[in-house]
Amino acid sequence: MHKITLIPGDGVGPEITEAARRVLEATGVSFTWDIQDAGEDVFRKEGNPLPDRVLESIKKNKVALKGPITTPVGSGFRSVNVLLRQSLDLYCCLRPCKTYKGARSRFDNVDLVIVRENTEDLYAGIEYQKESEGAKTLIEFIGNTTGKRVRQDSGISIKPISVYATERIMRFAFEYARKNKRKKVTAVHKANIMKYSDGLFLETARNVAQKYPDIEFEDKIIDNMCMQLVQKPEIYDMLVLPNLYGDVVSDLAAGLIGGLGLAPGANIGDEFAVFEATHGSAPKYKGLNKINPMAMILSGGLMLRHLGEMEAAVRLDDAIVSVIKEGKIVTYDMKPSPDDPTAASTSEVADAIISRMI
Repeated sequence: MHKITLIPGDGVGPEITEAARRVLEATGVSFTWDIQDAGEDVFRKEGNPLPDRVLESIKKNKVALKGPITTPVGSGFRSVNVLLRQSLDLYCCLRPCKTYKGARSRFDNVDLVIVRENTEDLYAGIEYQKESEGAKTLIEFIGNTTGKRVRQDSGISIKPISVYATERIMRFAFEYARKNKRKKVTAVHKANIMKYSDGLFLETARNVAQKYPDIEFEDKIIDNMCMQLVQKPEIYDMLVLPNLYGDVVSDLAAGLIGGLGLAPGANIGDEFAVFEATHGSAPKYKGLNKINPMAMILSGGLMLRHLGEMEAAVRLDDAIVSVIKEGKIVTYDMKPSPDDPTAASTSEVADAIISRMI
């Protein structure tokens, strides 16, 4: 029996989370769900989008399955996703992206694993609002110590990258490669320009790579990496990136395989793990029962592996592959045309996957 914190989320979160819950239970693995609400509705009711009770539940259960949660743009509360990662030290964001026969894609041989450092870089949350005292002090300090002028009407974000965080994300990547028989790890950076932050990331990555001589290692500059991914993604295996680049490239990789509807994710630390779809909450589709639940279900498959339920994970993968290949009971985003009248609902896709596991 696995006790799992279940966070339905907001927007389309509750619909796809329920679909994933039903599919996971149909594998025959025994779960009890500790349901904890977070997000916009909770913020309106309680003044906090991530109440302490949610964090305490995850700390107790060690594992959570989480639906998407809306992040306000430009104002409002900070990202619940970022806060969860920082509060629980979920330093690795793991996002596998591979092509499925039957999915709409320009490629048929993509099999990438994105390993994103989760705690530092420009997502560390160290920001100074325009014309705040902190911004004024920092602008003055920069001018005095570097001679470089920062405009007084600037908002400022700080980009910390440490040896400590880079070492552990690189170790995670190489250990994952060994365990899963991956052959190559590519560190992605902009060290040619940001020599003291990305430069440190690259230097540290190279040092860690020396301890894993059985696995091929290389590095690529981020802009070149993006170009190569849309030209020849098949030559890459595992990509390790700082936080911001990892966020962007994981969405790019999802585009290579047919979209975010097929892109699972996991946020993993030494003690806790939270599994979630890569995509957002899509509030305009809330309650319509039409969003593709496969990314959330695939995230549940990653959770099964994390829990050691390998046989169930394989059966789930096989069922998903079968449904996608057949192409009949899939949501609108996986049809040849998005207005295809035969498109299945969120719940119908879950039913189809379940039927192939029974």
